[in-house]
Amino acid sequence: MKQVVFITGATSGFGRATARRFAQAGWSLVLTGRRTDRLEELKAELSPKVPVHIATLDVRDAAAVQAVVDALPEDFRPVKSLINNAGLALAPQPSQSVALDDWHTMIDTNITGLVNVTHALLPLLLKAGPGASIVNIGSVAGQWPYPGGHVYGASKAFVQQFSYNLRCDLIKTGVRVTDIAPGMAETEFSLVRNKGDQAAADKVYAGTTAMSAEDIAEQIHYVAALPAHLNINRLEIMPVRQAWSNFAVDRDA
Repeated sequence: MKQVVFITGATSGFGRATARRFAQAGWSLVLTGRRTDRLEELKAELSPKVPVHIATLDVRDAAAVQAVVDALPEDFRPVKSLINNAGLALAPQPSQSVALDDWHTMIDTNITGLVNVTHALLPLLLKAGPGASIVNIGSVAGQWPYPGGHVYGASKAFVQQFSYNLRCDLIKTGVRVTDIAPGMAETEFSLVRNKGDQAAADKVYAGTTAMSAEDIAEQIHYVAALPAHLNINRLEIMPVRQAWSNFAVDRDA
């Protein structure tokens, strides 16, 4: 049976690397994202290897998500794996300095978008049955708070709990659910978070060894390709040079 993977946020970072990794393994690809030009470039790159279907999509729009799923060509309907990758962080400043619009954008993308796509794809995944997978891209920020994490960290905590609760509901269906929670990875993530400030983005990764998008894509593929009777509930991944720190304490001068 043909294996089809549906990837959101495929135009950069983890999503783009994941598309390439699944193509390497021979999966057919449904690639979605907001930047049509990047989707077309990726299709041109990968379609000589595997069948590729692209759709420009903002996951925040539930009607648009459903329309993309309903319009899938027949060859791309047996979706075996959903990679919920679309998401972003904004505003690394303290909560009291952040625009409300930035909070809403993170909630609408990281939570509402995730729910929209999952709900629309569930019927196809259930039809695929045992061995089908939902892989949600969370973050260590969902487990470990830090200054400036505010709504981003809270949204990734939602990803973790939503994944766990999906597992409970899907236990008799054979459909697996995994929350993959990366730590520091050098992608466009920090550039987006700092609203295009390249110097600020570069500072995040300066003087250390972060993970790459390809590192995370390898783990996503590993999870989706496991034998059908196995489920990894949560996979937290950090570079060796990242770890936890002490509690912050406010002291008198």
